[in-house]
Amino acid sequence: MPVANTSMSRPADTHILAQEEGPAAAVYRAEGRAPVLLVCEHASSFVPASLSGLGLAPADRLSHAVWDIGAVDMAMHIADLLDAPLVHSRVSRLVYDCNRPPSAASAFPEKSETIEILGNRQLSENDKAARIREVYEPFRQLVASTLDSFATRPAMITIHTFTPTWFGSPRLTELGILHDEDDQLAEAVLAAARSQTSLRAELNQPYAAVDGVTHTLHEHAIPRGLENVMIEVRNDLVSDQAGADRIGTMLASVFAEALNLPTTTPQGAT
Repeated sequence: MPVANTSMSRPADTHILAQEEGPAAAVYRAEGRAPVLLVCEHASSFVPASLSGLGLAPADRLSHAVWDIGAVDMAMHIADLLDAPLVHSRVSRLVYDCNRPPSAASAFPEKSETIEILGNRQLSENDKAARIREVYEPFRQLVASTLDSFATRPAMITIHTFTPTWFGSPRLTELGILHDEDDQLAEAVLAAARSQTSLRAELNQPYAAVDGVTHTLHEHAIPRGLENVMIEVRNDLVSDQAGADRIGTMLASVFAEALNLPTTTPQGAT
C-alpha cells in the first residue's frame, strides 16, 4: 500500500531537522595535521523524524540505498592513522545526497536499484529547498571552511562504499579509484594499491565521472587546484568494524605512499 508523502504539505518555514537532531554535518579529528581532507558524504543512515522514515520498508532502512555501509568507520580509521580531518554528513543521502548538486534529480532519489523511496515522490520546490538549506548547504559550507583552515594546500579524498551486486549482477571490483578531470592522484593511488595490497583495484569502477558521482571533487577540489580522488570500497569488505579497520589500514598506507605522508598509530591501538 503506498505511503503518503507527508512532506508535500509541509509549510515553507517548517524545519526538517529538529534542533536536537542536528547538526547536518560534522568534522572528526578537526585538529588533524596532515595536509589532506577526508570527506564522507554518505556516512549516515539517519532520517529526521519529521520525514516519517521516507516511507521506506523496514527491511530497507539500513540498506546500501540509505547510506554507504562501513564508509564512516573506515574513514575515521584512516583519519586516525594519517592524523587528518574528516568531514562527514550526519543525514541519510536519501534526504539529500551531498555528492550531488541541487539541480540533479538524484539529489532526492525516488528509487535506488529496486528500493522505493516513497517519501521522495512528488517533492515540492519548498520541500527541496528545505533539504538543500538544512542538509546540503551546511555540509558544503563545512567542507569549504575546513579546507580554508589548512595552513598549506591539502589534497582531498572522498570515501565511499558500494554494494557487491547491482540488479543481480556481481561486481568484482574491490577498490574503485575515481577521478574527474585531474587524474594525477588517482593514478598514484592505483599504483600504490596494486603494489601494497591484494585488493582488486580498478580505475573509474564501478562508477566514473560521467555518472555524475564526482560533485564534491568538482565543487571543492578542482576550483582550488587541489589534488583529489574519490574512493569506492565494496561494502562486504567493511561491513563490520574489523573489516573497516583492516581496509582502512591498507588505504591509509596507500594514501601515505601516494601523497608522501607519514602514518601514525591511533591512541589505544596495538
